Amino acid sequence: MFLKAGDLETHLQVEGPPGAPAVLMLHSIGTDGRVWDPQAAALARTHRVIRPDLRGHGLSGTLPGEAGMADLAADALAVLDALGVHAAHVVGLSIGGRVALEIAATAPDRVLSLVACDTALEFLPPESWQARIDAIRAGGMAAIVDGVMPRWVLDQSSASSQGLRRMLLATSVDGYAACAAALRDARAAPLLGRISTPTTVIVGADDPASPPDKAEAIRDAIPGAKLVVIPRASHIPTFEAAEAVNAALLAHFAGLVGSDPFEAGMAVRKAVLGEAHVARASAGITPLDQAFQDYITRSVWGSIWTRPGLPRHTRSLLTLAVTAALGREGEFALHVRATRNTGVSPEEIAEVLLQVGAYAGVPAANHALKIAKDTLKQMEQGA
Repeated sequence: MFLKAGDLETHLQVEGPPGAPAVLMLHSIGTDGRVWDPQAAALARTHRVIRPDLRGHGLSGTLPGEAGMADLAADALAVLDALGVHAAHVVGLSIGGRVALEIAATAPDRVLSLVACDTALEFLPPESWQARIDAIRAGGMAAIVDGVMPRWVLDQSSASSQGLRRMLLATSVDGYAACAAALRDARAAPLLGRISTPTTVIVGADDPASPPDKAEAIRDAIPGAKLVVIPRASHIPTFEAAEAVNAALLAHFAGLVGSDPFEAGMAVRKAVLGEAHVARASAGITPLDQAFQDYITRSVWGSIWTRPGLPRHTRSLLTLAVTAALGREGEFALHVRATRNTGVSPEEIAEVLLQVGAYAGVPAANHALKIAKDTLKQMEQGA
């Protein structure tokens, strides 16, 4: 899809269930959002994955002049704004990782967690990036491709390596030069002491562009950050070590749930039912139902709804079907209201209730339809 994000015409891919937690994935210089294909497929089961092409890359437009890290961070935040997403987990590779660090330092309220992959607080000496800019200005992207590719991947003959080579050659000279200028001018000092979000740093053990010591510096600069070193991988491990990168990402997200089922359950409960509803329910707790409320928060919301095996959208559909089939009117209406947060559409509710009618009986489905119609009408009226 395409959208206007700030002043930039941006191309992006959006996958995963509507209403699921958002993951913003930022690619490396000289590639585009497709560099995250294997990881997006893994994450989109449980998250809303957003993959924009950076300015002058892929199918996104260009803007005149050079760019700084603040400009690229603003581009990414403009994409979230255009999609109506306030905060996201931000995952970045190479320059995308450095942009992710910039966002976490300058707009911490927009970052739920951070994954910085094969990146650095500072990159090559400025003159090296300037030499690369001068080379492509004189000879196009072909002038640097043979020097860049051995730094990106270990196996130059693989199909993914050839695909990355084509991405690099297809990149706009203006777009590459603008982003190279951002890498040339990036400095560590503005980031230090400003990032505290939950962070995982990933690096290929054989990465010559952003080697493991650069990843260690990021880890050491962010309290509580974890480091994952992927063996036999270079600067862009998302294809040549896809399973290892996927495992590191899934471990990162699993670790965010934490060890306290109550805390995790309360977070999911608020995300599904809405903070206002949960606040009202919490305010009404008495000694009679306190233990029960604790039980459902820990055992249902904290142990079932947090499981990665099904997307939240699917769990919402299943809950609607079960409560309708069993005639649990109050819970059914509550979860119809929750569809504004889980992304289930009225059309999908109708399909669920057809299924309920076939397998649990027409009277149950007919009654649930009446409740759904009334509830959706109230929602439209703001009630």
